[in-house]
Amino acid sequence: MTEPADHPLVTAVKPLVDAMGAELLGPEQAQPDDVVLAWEGEDVIAVRLPQLSESLDHILAAMERRYGMPLAELDRRTKQSVVRTLEARGAFSVRHGVETVAGALGVSRFTVYNYLNRENAAKGE
Repeated sequence: MTEPADHPLVTAVKPLVDAMGAELLGPEQAQPDDVVLAWEGEDVIAVRLPQLSESLDHILAAMERRYGMPLAELDRRTKQSVVRTLEARGAFSVRHGVETVAGALGVSRFTVYNYLNRENAAKGE
């Protein structure tokens, strides 16, 4: 990046960019799908958003960090909570999302579908 990393805009958006698994670039490196952010009329940084499949991997890694262990080692109730969180974040709209989540949780696809069905039944859907 050509701009200093301590620019107030960079400082402000970096936690969000990191949480999304996005990448910060200099504005001159921006491609058409990137988001260029300006500060007081000057382009400061560009944000390259991740592909959806990369986002799911990033979300799963963040959840492992949050729980302090591989998701497969969580108890059943916590795994159900993870599935609820992932559903709210759109993880199952990604192609092979159920398979990816099942692999991370160390359960079958059938089990993930059961967790989802149980949650939807509890909501009255």
